[in-house]
Amino acid sequence: MKIFLKAALLWGLLLVTACGAVAARPNILWITSEDNGPHLGCYGEPLAVTPYLDGLAARGMRYTHAISNAPVCAPARTTVITGLYAPSAGAEPMRSAVSLPAEFRLFPQLLREAGYYCTNNAKEDYNLTNPGPLWDESSGKAHWNRRAPGQPFFAVFNSEISHESQIRNQIGQADRIHDPAKVRVPAYHPDTPEVRQDWAQYHDRITMMDAQCGQRLRELAEAGLEEETIVFYWADHGSGMPRNKRWPYHSGLSVPLIVSFPEKWKHLAPKDYVQGGESGRMVAFVDFAPTLLSLVGIAPPGWMQGEAFAGPHQTEGRSFNFGYRGRMDERFDCVRSVMGSRYVYIRNYMPHKIYGQYIAYMFQTPTTRVWQELDAAGKLNEDQSRFWRPKPAEELYDLQSDRDEVRNLARSAEHAGILAAMRKANEEHLRETCDLGFLPEQEFHARAADAGVSPYAMGHDAALYDFGKVFAAATLATARRDGSTAEILALLDQPDAGVRYWGTIGVLVQGAAAVGVGKERLVRALQDPSPMVRIGAAEALGRFGGEDVLERSLKVLVKAIDPAGDVFAALAAWNALDELDDRVRPVLPVLRETSAVPLHPPNERVAKYAQSVKAKLLADLGEAETKR
Repeated sequence: MKIFLKAALLWGLLLVTACGAVAARPNILWITSEDNGPHLGCYGEPLAVTPYLDGLAARGMRYTHAISNAPVCAPARTTVITGLYAPSAGAEPMRSAVSLPAEFRLFPQLLREAGYYCTNNAKEDYNLTNPGPLWDESSGKAHWNRRAPGQPFFAVFNSEISHESQIRNQIGQADRIHDPAKVRVPAYHPDTPEVRQDWAQYHDRITMMDAQCGQRLRELAEAGLEEETIVFYWADHGSGMPRNKRWPYHSGLSVPLIVSFPEKWKHLAPKDYVQGGESGRMVAFVDFAPTLLSLVGIAPPGWMQGEAFAGPHQTEGRSFNFGYRGRMDERFDCVRSVMGSRYVYIRNYMPHKIYGQYIAYMFQTPTTRVWQELDAAGKLNEDQSRFWRPKPAEELYDLQSDRDEVRNLARSAEHAGILAAMRKANEEHLRETCDLGFLPEQEFHARAADAGVSPYAMGHDAALYDFGKVFAAATLATARRDGSTAEILALLDQPDAGVRYWGTIGVLVQGAAAVGVGKERLVRALQDPSPMVRIGAAEALGRFGGEDVLERSLKVLVKAIDPAGDVFAALAAWNALDELDDRVRPVLPVLRETSAVPLHPPNERVAKYAQSVKAKLLADLGEAETKR
């Protein structure tokens, strides 16, 4: 009995302590918006009409080096919710779905366990399978005002009005706020009425978004909670215009970030916090989860890869920010970027692919269509036409003298030291995070499934993923270095399927010359145990190998698109078939009849992307798709 009473008294003391801690914790309001860079008045944008966010910045502090890590919503939001660089968990490809280790808890879950009322209104869009309950409410009606009396809240309100889909109005439609004649057209875009219209509508939507943010701030003030609440405003990546969204340049990654701490909670503010001022600290989405936990007094778990920039657990920060681009909707790519205070470094690991691959959703924007049409007509200058060409292995830009990132300094002797330092920073970061983006989706999902673990756990097990070997192969295969053909072909004979895959990518980068030398090896690779190696070899032979190997290559690709097969391999095969252009005509009857909706593993979003590639392939060949 004494033991029971003692335990009860101790438990009561713990409850009192916990309740007291909860009562002493701040409310936290996140206001977020979609598809807009720091084109606000408080960031010096001359066209901006953003009084509410400018006012928030005057009361708080804005960050001048904040990035989204990913230049598109799903992997960016996955980075936010996990505190992980998405490629370290296999969550980099657009609209993918990966599991996390069972012991990982996402930050809203930890906040709720600490007594917070957590709401999300309303976008989630995480590249995760069901991680368990995250929110007390996540819907268009979710609001902090439904919490229990005295309960602290963490509330997210997301504005969609500035999204890419909202800047596609027709020429001649009455402009609401901004005059297209007054917008600034970046150097990479052609100066046409369509482009000016899209940029004007983009600025219009930012003004409308600002008004929605103002409404959320008014609600807080009217409830008398301004002095109890820390406010964050941020956007989920750069503007929705092409070559901003989806590309890990400064234009695609740079976001506005404003934080405001009332007097009561200024002891939790960043160390460099100055009301109405700015911070040059390197901040990224990967830092948001650790920062939220720090603000409520929770030490960020060791597996989180970001660094808290506020609260008692804030760190001194880092020298660089890191970005990434993987599969974007239906098209594959692999790009990594490093951003410093002045320079941007880009490493393209699929340089044989053009920047402007056809993505059906992106081509709904008038700017994209007219841009491509003018390139086809030969009416663009060098800076504008580059988007429709294959990529160099490396890019380096000086934001101080080249805000549009069009003058590549990677071959500049004057900048060789900067290039080397940023290249090293990129490689060290990829090794530290065990970047899974260097394995194809099909491969890392298969390895994780075979081991019965999450992709993250597989990627951090050297016995299952030898990152060093795979990354070395990727670096060699895509460096565009003269005299490397023999080394690249030798990758096809290595025991690791990830290494062999990069052998096929290296052949595609080098083109016909490499296929001519390595034709026999590539023919053998058509029977490789790995479907991704078979698909890569078939694409290389189909494009550059001649008529004698075309039939065998097409047979491999047709087998890979079987709806009973793997959805990730099927999407890759449809992309390879699309690259073959007219050479697919011998199998057109099969392509018309084959459903582009693979069933295994079940992933409806990825299956829809396969359908999109099929539709584009048939349309380009003047063929009607068979309706099923």
